[in-house]
Amino acid sequence: MSEALILAIAKQAIWTAILVSAPILIISLLIGLFISIFQAATSISDATLNFAPKVLGAIVVFFFTMPWMLNKLISLVHYLLKNIPYFIRG
Repeated sequence: MSEALILAIAKQAIWTAILVSAPILIISLLIGLFISIFQAATSISDATLNFAPKVLGAIVVFFFTMPWMLNKLISLVHYLLKNIPYFIRG
């Protein structure tokens, strides 16, 4: 197994992790931004006002994107398992 092959596998795994985590992170970021603007405009400084909507938004996005996430992860694992003989020779 060459260094180039190991780097290619690691690059694909990291890219898959970024793609799978992006929807939840982006929604949490946007909700946090809107809540922070609302808190700054109204001078409300309650910690749960910032935390609870982000968690609820992340859960909602997770359930809507879970089939897509699983498809991405399964395709990566399928690629890795299918190419084990090539990786060993390679």
